[in-house]
Amino acid sequence: MNASAETARPAGIPFDHARLDRLMEEAGINVLLATSKHNVQYLLGGYKFIFFSAMDAIGHSRYLPVLIYEKGRPDHAAYIGNRMEGGEHQNHPFWTPNLQTATWGTLDAAALASAHLKTIGCQGARIGIEAPFMPSDAHAALQRELDGATLVDATSTLERLRAIKTPDELAKLRRASELITDSMLAVFACSEEGASKQEIVDALRRAETNRGLQFEYCLLTIGSSHNRAVSPQTWQKGEVLSLDSGGNYHGYIGDLCRMGVLGEPDQELQDLLAQIDTVQQAAFSHCRAGALGSDMIAHAESVLKASPVAAFTDFFAHGMGLISHEAPFLMTNHPVAYEGVDAARPLEPGMVLSVETTMLHPTRGFIKLEDTIAVTEEGCEMFGERGRDWNRGGMM
Repeated sequence: MNASAETARPAGIPFDHARLDRLMEEAGINVLLATSKHNVQYLLGGYKFIFFSAMDAIGHSRYLPVLIYEKGRPDHAAYIGNRMEGGEHQNHPFWTPNLQTATWGTLDAAALASAHLKTIGCQGARIGIEAPFMPSDAHAALQRELDGATLVDATSTLERLRAIKTPDELAKLRRASELITDSMLAVFACSEEGASKQEIVDALRRAETNRGLQFEYCLLTIGSSHNRAVSPQTWQKGEVLSLDSGGNYHGYIGDLCRMGVLGEPDQELQDLLAQIDTVQQAAFSHCRAGALGSDMIAHAESVLKASPVAAFTDFFAHGMGLISHEAPFLMTNHPVAYEGVDAARPLEPGMVLSVETTMLHPTRGFIKLEDTIAVTEEGCEMFGERGRDWNRGGMM
């Protein structure tokens, strides 16, 4: 299905295109080709083709959506999608003036993208691509077809664009966190002595799905073990249980960790969780618009360093939104291997952070709190804040 270009500036662009123009100017990019599902979803205002939600592969190739955006010319924008997406456009038209839903694989998508770039006179431009999300055969085809063009990595440009969330995005992230919290509390309450890790994960999957989330993962530990993989291990009286789960609400990630115990928590467990919360609260106290991310990190780490549990406890904070680790990037290789390029930048209203303190206690096991907070002018707002104390198992 093809849609001809319009000469008028398109209405209803679902993102801040003036901000994108500025970011492209700073990066020296003339035209952008977004090919990751999360960035295409963002640039299309939340649209995601459900057929390829679970897997990209089809036939001899894979699904490769392409959103083309020329700096300062949203009227030249185009979306290139799979043949089945024509029906999606009929029901809810895409904002891009140019649309081609005729692809079944990566080379189809690259050929149509190249043709559109030639049509709008960008064949020799500096073209920003998502290098980690551009298949090698599509990359080679673009270089062949666009002789004279320079392909540069625009991954960080798109990360900067998504760093500040809109009110609608914040609402979705808040809802995702609330639904995960509800699901975890329900699973703690219904899980009894003898329940296996596999049974608990299955129960959490059902709980999240029944509440409208797309279940993504659950990492859990039982007792003194630090192993978070699913296994036949069962929950026994007096043991702790950690639930660390990610669920997707309309494309946005909720990611929290809450703790349970089968029975009543003894004084040692109460003290250990309180030590973790002290570190979390230290981070929250330095989270506000204008504060440097590095200052927030340094304060939390200084509180942890003075704690009696410091030897086996770790602190981490990262941005989140459409994906579980995105801008702002605040810490380097700790524990995920990327550079903390935003540590020296001021936090801005609308940024969303995951803040987590993890204890690998030598005898009591894996004890952790992970919270989601949104940066505000005055401080921060926590999403899904319930269940941060010890949750009792088997209470239903």
